[in-house]
Amino acid sequence: MKTTVEKIKSMKGKEKIVMITGYDYFTSKMEDEAGIDIILIGDSLGMVVLGYENTLSVTMEDMLRHTAAVVRGAKKAFIVADMPVGTFDNNEDAALNAEALMKVGADAVKIENKPEIAEFLVGNNIPVMGHVGLTPQTKEFKVQGKDEESANEIMQLAKQCEKAGCFSVVLEGIPRDLAKKITESTSIPTIGIGAGPDCDGQVLVSNDMLGLYDKLSPKFAKRYADLGIEMKKAFQNYIKEVKEKKFPEDKHSFH
Repeated sequence: MKTTVEKIKSMKGKEKIVMITGYDYFTSKMEDEAGIDIILIGDSLGMVVLGYENTLSVTMEDMLRHTAAVVRGAKKAFIVADMPVGTFDNNEDAALNAEALMKVGADAVKIENKPEIAEFLVGNNIPVMGHVGLTPQTKEFKVQGKDEESANEIMQLAKQCEKAGCFSVVLEGIPRDLAKKITESTSIPTIGIGAGPDCDGQVLVSNDMLGLYDKLSPKFAKRYADLGIEMKKAFQNYIKEVKEKKFPEDKHSFH
């Protein structure tokens, strides 16, 4: 059965929510068959798929193409698409771009900060996942909310996302005690990444956990496999066999 907004919201405090990024058909198919609750087409694709230095070069065309690919692979998981930088600066642009993502199959969109934009989208029947703390479109890659002032700001932003009607909120790169306080003081699920174990759910970048990205290795990104190493070995074996005339064999040929 297809996962819904209502299902995600009902899991708060009862069952941990598992979210992971996906960018292509086959990976999302495997994630879906494994039982992932939410697949996020993150603008992290700019770094881990397209080779940019950050997320700021990702376009709507990129997001639409990759979202459509993920939707073709995943049939049960809830699909959330990131809104790239510059695509939700005002209500009109936000609605136009969010509707485009929904049209190719996203179940919801995710926006960094800007609860007023989230409220407008929710009012127009577009489910929104909030995102506060370390927001890569506007913050440098370091832990946020370590002092009282910034911690209060993040807390208030999370509560504003809740008030705006967001069905959940991502807490990224903040101290675990702050994440725990936000989780306990809001009625919507919190999904952490580098925010400790007390959030209602967790999200990781699939390329990080699979060993398919080597430019950045965040402290919070546990590696569950080293597929990059296995890929390199496979390519080396292929090169060796072709050079030594061991491939293709007769069984790989047509007669």
